[in-house]
Amino acid sequence: MTKVPFRARPKTVADVARAANVSKATAARVLGGYGVVSDPVRASVTAAAKALDYRPNELARSMTTGRSGIIGVVVGDIENPFFSLAVRGISDAAKGAGFNVILANSGEKIEAEKAAVRLLIGKRVDGLIVTPSESRDISHLRDIHRSGRPLALLDRALPDLDVDTVTVDDREAAMQATRVLIDAGHRNIAYVTAVEAKGDEYFDLRQIYTSSVRERIDGFLTTCRGAGVDRPERHVRRGGATPPAPPPRQCPQRRPPPPPPSGGASTRPEATRRITDQLLSQPDRPTAILASDSVIALEILRTIRQRGMRIPDEISLITFHDADWTGVTTPPITVVDQPVYALGHSVADLLIRRLKGDIQPAERLVLRTAIITRGSVGAPHP
Repeated sequence: MTKVPFRARPKTVADVARAANVSKATAARVLGGYGVVSDPVRASVTAAAKALDYRPNELARSMTTGRSGIIGVVVGDIENPFFSLAVRGISDAAKGAGFNVILANSGEKIEAEKAAVRLLIGKRVDGLIVTPSESRDISHLRDIHRSGRPLALLDRALPDLDVDTVTVDDREAAMQATRVLIDAGHRNIAYVTAVEAKGDEYFDLRQIYTSSVRERIDGFLTTCRGAGVDRPERHVRRGGATPPAPPPRQCPQRRPPPPPPSGGASTRPEATRRITDQLLSQPDRPTAILASDSVIALEILRTIRQRGMRIPDEISLITFHDADWTGVTTPPITVVDQPVYALGHSVADLLIRRLKGDIQPAERLVLRTAIITRGSVGAPHP
């Protein structure tokens, strides 16, 4: 006969109250962090809770106080170092204010983003921080805002939604990076972004539904045109996270294997390498590339090296985000340095302020970026 291991009953507020010789209501006030009690009583209850290894029942607490003490966060890609560092900023700010964080990943998919929001609301989070995957469909975010639950946006603004938002000036950042390349003599510059697309080539800004991507491409094109670059849009490539379309079915009796999920880690390197290879195979190939993020840039760098090309002698490279690897390559990569940790910390501070009752108008913070000049930009190869 198998013996069932004994499991001690979880200690309750009543157990702590008895051990501290106080009422249950008094113990609840101390353990819940609300109300007024004397210092000796607080010390007695705290010591009893520690001795009993008391663990609070968060569900019961949320039902009693109406608060869970949890902030929900939805970002586009948790494998991207940009979002990892931003979430660290959020977590540090939340911890300092006594909140926990639940993180969800949308994979830059609007339906996944909606599902994540529903899940977090079901977990009774007190407020939400979201990086919107697109600006067309924001009905779920409007619903949150109308409900009165605090909502803040990270990295991507939505002009039609009046909530706290923390971003950088993506358009100006792209203009600065493009000027660096133009000042070095480049007139044949490519811009590669991870935003998904049907077909890689860019046609119009109205194709772009992610605000930060749209602003960066706009800044890139504006600066190129201002410098007299002919048709700069011809080297803009989208879909760095999108796998190539599957080949036509050759045999109607056999089903092709299902493609990997779009935007996943297994598809992004392949898609970026394919796009880069196509760009560098053209007769009028670009002499410089501006990458939308460090994940894309790393695959661009790999493709350049696989082709036996030298940076910056044969091609120049700049990327958004000062990821760890960008400073240790040979040569090190010039980057658009974004205050990523500060983005996360600031947006959490704004949300926590709302959770504490602030009713001031929505705030839109725009943090500064800077160019870190390294060795990956040179004059165009003859």
